[in-house]
Amino acid sequence: MRLPALVLACLFLAVSPALALAQRLDETPRVAVISAFPPEIGALNAATSEQKTFDVHGVAFTTGRLEGKPVVVFLSGVSMVNAAMTTQMALDRFNITRIVFSGIAGGVDESLDIGDVVVADQWAQNLESAFARETDKGFDVAPSIRTTPLANFGMIYPRGIHMPGDTLGTPARVWFPTDPALLDTARKVAAKVALQRCAADKCLVHPPKVVVGGNGVSAPVFLDNAAYRKYLRATFEARVVDMESAAVAHVALVNKTPFVAFRSLSDLAGGGAGANEMHTFMALASDNSATVVKAFVKALP
Repeated sequence: MRLPALVLACLFLAVSPALALAQRLDETPRVAVISAFPPEIGALNAATSEQKTFDVHGVAFTTGRLEGKPVVVFLSGVSMVNAAMTTQMALDRFNITRIVFSGIAGGVDESLDIGDVVVADQWAQNLESAFARETDKGFDVAPSIRTTPLANFGMIYPRGIHMPGDTLGTPARVWFPTDPALLDTARKVAAKVALQRCAADKCLVHPPKVVVGGNGVSAPVFLDNAAYRKYLRATFEARVVDMESAAVAHVALVNKTPFVAFRSLSDLAGGGAGANEMHTFMALASDNSATVVKAFVKALP
């Protein structure tokens, strides 16, 4: 007996709910604008018009227009696995042309100050690593496990990452690039954006600025340690550290989707003289990042 096509389709979806959920929710070409957690995304949501929200497994994807451009705005969730998962969810369900991340971060480069917005050239996952065996002669790591020449931090030896489809003998990857065309656009808007200097009754010593270039690193760790901060600067030549950008850059590379991250420094990742500064300057840093992102999206072709 032949079943009608509609009945067959319904049976297929009934036994394959995951495939049904992964179908496109919207076909309009859009820029994905992502932040990790609510304080970072408020200004971006407020600036998005014509909003329509889709709920997917508890993640709210809001389509609309930001600075005249079609966007889908959403929270990645904090840290690497959340960020990778939600970015792939968006790519599977929306027609994403570019990925833009906006949020706060810790400053690693001594030449940068709280409030500055950093747009890194490339991102590494700094705690993709081997924890070495300790022996009487020091730490012992097999050459097949230590896949990069990067210096260790005690027992922690950085490792590279093998990408899907890599063949035996393919070198492990350390760096995940920012799209060159998006970096060019960031440079064009960098000098034209006015950033906040004061939050409530607390003002920054130096006027904040937008800095394009250099390295960023990400790991599932909130960094507030001066020694490890110094190590990241010396070993990765990092300017900024966060908990999501490298994961999103990884997903973007696999999906061949242009990526850029704007990170405003809320703290110095353990490099300050007193207590961590994040809660004092989180709102200011979030708004500064959002200000640059809005100018950037407006400038996109």
